Amino acid sequence: MAKKEAPISHLQQFLPPGTYEQVFNYLHLYNVHLTIARERKSILGDYRHRTYDRNHRISVNGNLNPYAFLITLLHELAHLLQYEQYGNKVYAHGQEWKIIFSKLLAQFIEHNIFPADVKQALVRSLTNPAATSCADDGLLRVLKTYDKNNDHLLLIEQVPANALFKTNDGKVFQKGKKLRKRYQCVELSSKKLYLFSPVYEVEIVSEQKL
Repeated sequence: MAKKEAPISHLQQFLPPGTYEQVFNYLHLYNVHLTIARERKSILGDYRHRTYDRNHRISVNGNLNPYAFLITLLHELAHLLQYEQYGNKVYAHGQEWKIIFSKLLAQFIEHNIFPADVKQALVRSLTNPAATSCADDGLLRVLKTYDKNNDHLLLIEQVPANALFKTNDGKVFQKGKKLRKRYQCVELSSKKLYLFSPVYEVEIVSEQKL
């Protein structure tokens, strides 16, 4: 199974110190069914609103470092709070959601939960939060410095021009030029072109290993 239910008592191990009680209060108040998911490259978290026979459901990737986990969880909680207030009458990442998410983040920022560099990146994003947890490149760069056991990985922007790299599904690419915000890279086996975020994590490979 891709997900497993997270016992509330075990949630503390995924969160930064001093945040469990406040997070638990939200989850308990709204009867949230929380699951911890395996790594998903396309999303860090997910929200499904309550129905007549189901509670609110939130999933968060369990491989995230504590600061990224908390920010992603708050991102999804903001969707919940928006639904409670507006139902489906507003856009998922519209102005209403941005205001709610910014207020949630501010509650934790003011209590010095985050390291200085993470706090600065969050403060910069408060006026216009990204529509997805993994869309703010500046914040992601900072958060990735707190990841563990990823010493063999590089961000696309750190890969030398024309160098070969491998994604987590085993496909090998050659790094190409930057087009606006993303890098154009060619997959060696199919010769197809793909666009990569500058903060996508990959593994450098040498031609001898091909």
